[in-house]
Amino acid sequence: MGGDGMEDYEIIQCCLQGEKEIFEELVSRYKNLVYSIILRMTNDSEEANDLAQDVFIKVYRNLDKYEPTYKFSTWIIRITTNLVIDSRRKQKYTAVSIDDMIYEPSTEEGPEDGYIRQEKSNEVMNALNSLPDMYKIPIILFHQQGLSYQEISDVINEPLSKVKNRIFRARRMLRDYLTQSKEGGAYEL
Repeated sequence: MGGDGMEDYEIIQCCLQGEKEIFEELVSRYKNLVYSIILRMTNDSEEANDLAQDVFIKVYRNLDKYEPTYKFSTWIIRITTNLVIDSRRKQKYTAVSIDDMIYEPSTEEGPEDGYIRQEKSNEVMNALNSLPDMYKIPIILFHQQGLSYQEISDVINEPLSKVKNRIFRARRMLRDYLTQSKEGGAYEL
């Protein structure tokens, strides 16, 4: 039976009742989301593939713990970010990520603008890399995944005020980092 028109929750119920093959439907719905989050946190496509598989194994094993009060996507993002943090902790390396997160995208740019933007983007990745996970994760979810403050609050299990505060502080830390890395603060942020 196909799960096309079914709600996530209905699919989960079917899985829990033993219709294991329908889990594929959840995988196809969420694999791009999971992969893109991991890729932005690790900047390594091979590793992102491996970790994405681990995420779905974990999701499958924990389906009975899913709370339908949250959106299923929120729950999957929480599992994804936790898994990446754990694997990074084990590997003890820092991940690079993120593009123009603190720059307003400009509509027109000449070739030298493109070059400058690429330079900036590398700088931003380094800056982002210097942030602790508690700041990095909310800002990735907000800027790159387009989650709302409330959804991020659900994902990281922290109150809304903390989420807003962390994103605000993360931006400020990124800004400070970028200003210091260019003497005299050549960047307009």
